[in-house]
Amino acid sequence: MRIGMGLNYSGGFEESVAELAEHEKAGLDIVFVPEAYSYDAVSQLGFIAARTERVGIASGILQLYTRTPSLTAMTAAGLDFVSGGRFTLGLGASGPQVIEGFHGVRYDAPLGRTREIIDICRQVWRREKVEHQGKHYTIPLPSEQGTGLGKPLKLINHPVRERIPILVAALGPKNVALVAEKAEGWQPIFFVPEKAQDVWGESLAAGNAKREAGLGPLEVYLQCSFCLTEDDAVAKQMLDGMRGFVALYVGGMGAKGKNFYNDVARRYGYEAEAEEIQDLYLDGKKEQAAAAVPEELLRAISLIGPRSYVAERMAAFAEAGVTTLNLTPLAGTPAERVALTGAAKEIAAEL
Repeated sequence: MRIGMGLNYSGGFEESVAELAEHEKAGLDIVFVPEAYSYDAVSQLGFIAARTERVGIASGILQLYTRTPSLTAMTAAGLDFVSGGRFTLGLGASGPQVIEGFHGVRYDAPLGRTREIIDICRQVWRREKVEHQGKHYTIPLPSEQGTGLGKPLKLINHPVRERIPILVAALGPKNVALVAEKAEGWQPIFFVPEKAQDVWGESLAAGNAKREAGLGPLEVYLQCSFCLTEDDAVAKQMLDGMRGFVALYVGGMGAKGKNFYNDVARRYGYEAEAEEIQDLYLDGKKEQAAAAVPEELLRAISLIGPRSYVAERMAAFAEAGVTTLNLTPLAGTPAERVALTGAAKEIAAEL
């Protein structure tokens, strides 16, 4: 099992990158840079590539609608080049609030667009003349839709790799099946290992049945809060600190009936709790929404507690198919956070 870490998109980037060098020495395998409606991830990933030597870098995630498929492929190839072949392309649909509200682009057909973008990216990386006639993208643009001067072109540069790994953030049943069919990796959220088979198993099996042999086994990347402590009170404090984040996603990342994260909580069996969290959050009662997040769910999706307990939970995640734990180390100082990375690597090596 690999150990990863995600950077915070809300600030403190330079400090985080300075600290990242120490995490790399402690054995960190991969670092993710998100892209919500913050600074773009690409410039930050390039900066990280220049400041590190070994650690993998990944977008977590680039949104489907904000770049053309060819630009997405060019960007991935460029980041793979400046990092010496260390880049993983994380893709995701985001949601209509961000795509339509911030970018002013129609949010439609995430499933079909994901499939076509993956195909176009791989065509670009193979340095083929890009020709694609799909439902959502047509390259080159037909003459009746443009000047008629467009012609098939191939990437000028020779990419470091013609098959850059693609991971997709997906939650819906059909989306997860598509990821298992087409991508190297899958990034779920709020992953409960004991319930993963019931919630995701059918979709993963359907996708794996169509999976190309050359892709290898599906990698599963999971974001997870991490803290080693023998003190129950400290563990409780750390768990409570997750409430706002979970409430934001389950309650606020979408409208009624259009919140994918709320749907996941419901599929885990928290129907009443998910509805209450959403009602409170959308009513502006964010603190009450956070308080309504079940502690059972917080414990299930995190790695917080004594070392022996955390080791058992990591084993459970591994048994459920997780191959990379993208950890948020919960500690007050850089040295303590780096120590947590080292401890996570040690525990993973023992599994």
